[in-house]
Amino acid sequence: MFHRTFLAAALLALAAAPATAASCGNDAAGFPAWLDAFQGEAVAAGIAPGVAASALGGLSYSKEVIRLDRGQKGTFKVDFATFAAKRVTKGRLVAGKKMLRTHADLLAGIERRYGVQPEVLVAIWGMETDYGAVRGKMPVIRSLATLAYDCRRSDFFRNELLSALTIIQRGDKSPADLVGAWAGEIGQTQFLASNYLKYSVDYDGNGRRDLIRSVPDVLASTANLLKSHGWSAGADYAPGGGNFPVLAAWNKSDNYQRAIALMAGKLLE
Repeated sequence: MFHRTFLAAALLALAAAPATAASCGNDAAGFPAWLDAFQGEAVAAGIAPGVAASALGGLSYSKEVIRLDRGQKGTFKVDFATFAAKRVTKGRLVAGKKMLRTHADLLAGIERRYGVQPEVLVAIWGMETDYGAVRGKMPVIRSLATLAYDCRRSDFFRNELLSALTIIQRGDKSPADLVGAWAGEIGQTQFLASNYLKYSVDYDGNGRRDLIRSVPDVLASTANLLKSHGWSAGADYAPGGGNFPVLAAWNKSDNYQRAIALMAGKLLE
């Protein structure tokens, strides 16, 4: 409960001080000054000075992150057949069926606790990172800082950056460990930092919520997110089924939701 209470207080503190918030920018020129100002805001919101300094000190603006952000428009605006053909592939299905067998006991235990069917978790795992093989190679803190400074979605990514600092502060990950996708998604099922805080669980019992290296933590946390948004044990997840709308909590794209359901069903064939 501590981390949720802390995060709520931190976000309220950050939101309560708009007059002191650093201004955004659309090129690298103002980034160092912005970063210094944000570091002070983070400390004022409850991040330990040492954590803020170690995570934010010396960061540089990433032109690559901005290029990728600007280039994503239209990525999901294709027909479902085209979208699914690139994601629900033969190779991914073969590997997914193997994962169902390899982790059968783990997945059964997670289903008992959270009610989410194993094939759904494996479908998400496969679509997001090919079962942990393609997690991204970009420093999460640098990516989030660049996007928090950028004017396009500054408020959203300022909260994500504060969430990532909180993950570090509570001891789940070090700044160097936080390597992921260009927009700051973390781990084998690509959690946003704010979702990492809200829904990650220490399923393997080692005292840390590790969504990068711990398969038990990854799959249980994914199930916890879905359960927390209303997943009903045993209900159908295909379009029209009781659990299908819950997949929107994972990804807002209708194509993506349908692809998860399609892949999950094919994993059982």
